[in-house]
Amino acid sequence: MTRYIDVTPDTPRERMNVIKLYGPDAFAGMRVAGQISARILDDVAGLVVPGVTTTALDDFIRTSIEAAGATAINIGYNGYAHASCISVNHVVCHGIPGDKMLHEGDILNIDITSVVDGWHGDTSRMYLVGTVPIKARKLVDVTYECLMLGIEQAKPGNHLGDIGHAIQRHAEKHRYSVVRDFVGHGVGLVYHDQPDVYHYGRAGQGPELKPGMIFTIEPMINIGKPGVKILDDDWTAVTRDRSLSAQFEHSIGITETGCEIFTTSPGGLHRPPYAAAS
Repeated sequence: MTRYIDVTPDTPRERMNVIKLYGPDAFAGMRVAGQISARILDDVAGLVVPGVTTTALDDFIRTSIEAAGATAINIGYNGYAHASCISVNHVVCHGIPGDKMLHEGDILNIDITSVVDGWHGDTSRMYLVGTVPIKARKLVDVTYECLMLGIEQAKPGNHLGDIGHAIQRHAEKHRYSVVRDFVGHGVGLVYHDQPDVYHYGRAGQGPELKPGMIFTIEPMINIGKPGVKILDDDWTAVTRDRSLSAQFEHSIGITETGCEIFTTSPGGLHRPPYAAAS
């Protein structure tokens, strides 16, 4: 049976076997942290060009987070050494920035989390490097649509299964697959908290959504099969069949009437091509 608790100043800042329900102050804190992360993802868009390295992008992100008065929580998290995860082409998630240059036609996900006063603004977005093949562009578009269809189901009285079902149905309608190995998660004063948010499932199943819940929705969609494997660095997850993968992520809070997206783009750069959007 699912347990819920109202968060108070005495609530431990650790993952617990309960779903935390936050109040207005938490929503205010999440807006600040979420908008810092979203603004940085806006700003990095102009740097994603052929010839740039993912290390250069990560350096920009780290500097930007610090300049905003926030903390890049990923640095030092379980031994991770970078401010962002940058996942290119067949990398599903947790791609480690390095010296390899981006090339015309690549697609990539940039995932960052800025922390302000303990609140975690966790979000990711896809980027296109120059002109990309139609099949890659379609995957990116459908993945964004999956995210937003999942968010449409995030309202009081619905269940987590409604979110996963909407995502899975749309992905499979386009003959894509949903990665099962990674999930969205509760967030707030804890980076990875309850509940686990599956991006597949049955409508009406899972914990009921209640006002005050804060969590991420972050579907990873593959052109090929859903299977992934972890490389020897113990971080990088890639598709087993080397097919392309895409992901978008928002942090949201359940309100009395629906949900609030904390990490929406302040510049309207919700999905590529960002040059056209700006």
